Amino acid sequence: MIEPDLLSTARLYLCTDARRRQGDFEDFVDAAFEGGVDIIQLRDKSLEAAEELELLEVLGKVASRHGKLWAVNDRADIARISGAPVFHVGQKDLPLPSARELLAESAIGLSTHSPEQVDSALAASRVPDGLDYFCVGPLWATPTKPGRAAVGLELVTYAAEAVKRSGRQLPWFAIGGIDHSNVDQVVAAGASRIVVVRAITEAADPTAAAKSLLEALDAA
Repeated sequence: MIEPDLLSTARLYLCTDARRRQGDFEDFVDAAFEGGVDIIQLRDKSLEAAEELELLEVLGKVASRHGKLWAVNDRADIARISGAPVFHVGQKDLPLPSARELLAESAIGLSTHSPEQVDSALAASRVPDGLDYFCVGPLWATPTKPGRAAVGLELVTYAAEAVKRSGRQLPWFAIGGIDHSNVDQVVAAGASRIVVVRAITEAADPTAAAKSLLEALDAA
């Protein structure tokens, strides 16, 4: 069971691949956590199960050293075997009740792409052992989600208002094409938590990039 405060206070969530080209996975995730990233999800469809488990062991050790969270995407079996504290699913992945059967101790998050899906996420958070957080996006078209239409900032505003109306303190994150050039717009639309990929994975200095994003969240 994760510490509830680690999720409820998380603001900066990073998704990264295995860093095969750079060959620096451990150093990279260490640098990102050092910069203030709260959650790192390993998301790399090219990995075989054994490879993913090896990298998750590394990620888990680095996260523990920093007192931060780490996540598995889509694969509940991998999440269970690795002991992942956070598990994330999409709309067409494993249904929440099934995921919860396998992962009683993990926080579970869900991607949403429409007002109806935001409403469903909020409803799912009300049941015992329900949803722990959700993401809204992609705000802009992004190569990490080819073929997925951008939802725009309007859905961020809708989610902010829906969560406020619900009276729940359910964490939610804006995602999709967010970087230093547009994070102010995202916060102005109503988000206080973001998920990024290239804004940190393609940065020359991941620690500085993470710190800069957090400063933008603080300043908005």
